[in-house]
Amino acid sequence: MRVPLIAGNWKMFKTKAEAKAFAEEFKELYKDTDIQAAICAPFTDLELLVEEFKGTGIMVGAQNVHFADEGAYTGEISVSMLEEIGVDLCVIGHSERRQYFAETDETCNLKLKKLFEGSIRPILCVGESLEQRDAGQAEAIVKGQIEADLEGIAADDIRKLIVAYEPIWAIGTGRTATPEQAEEMCAVIRECITALYDESVADDVIIQYGGSVKPANATEIMNQPEIDGALVGGASLKAADFIEIVNF
Repeated sequence: MRVPLIAGNWKMFKTKAEAKAFAEEFKELYKDTDIQAAICAPFTDLELLVEEFKGTGIMVGAQNVHFADEGAYTGEISVSMLEEIGVDLCVIGHSERRQYFAETDETCNLKLKKLFEGSIRPILCVGESLEQRDAGQAEAIVKGQIEADLEGIAADDIRKLIVAYEPIWAIGTGRTATPEQAEEMCAVIRECITALYDESVADDVIIQYGGSVKPANATEIMNQPEIDGALVGGASLKAADFIEIVNF
């Protein structure tokens, strides 16, 4: 049975001091429930957050990783480096990584394979642009990403996968896909995984919605049957806002 996961993506926000203050406040507000909660933070905050959230059930995620074990990759971080500090999750293929840092489906695929070799669960981001949606290509674009990103990955690994459907036009814009639009595309993602593997495998995959998720719209989004959680941007920066979403 899938357990809903609400993950905050801090992007390039919060110093260690700010992360510590957030963690202390969030721990006071958080009550262990049947909803999983996580914070995906900048590399410099990860070790501190792992320590702060120890024993609470709150997970910690990185926002990127390299697919090599080690090497001359200035500025990059390996899976083993994240494992060493106890990271639980890692975001792969966020649209901002694809847009600004040349992330491709090929590199997403390599990163997924490397994460599955270890102990860190990936959150794979997929989604279409406004132009692609307006052209009627949304379904084809997202299916293409899923097929390319999961190429050559075993079914047992896919069962541990988290997919975040994030329409690019709804990220940081204040514009949100309607619950019906989000539900429709999350269903497309599950159907695509079913076609690539089988229904049993697809039923194990957590599929989140991301894109201007806020306390005001979280309940309506999370009540959709194919949506198993949310990847939350700006609303995860304040503990009081994020706990409202976790407690939808």
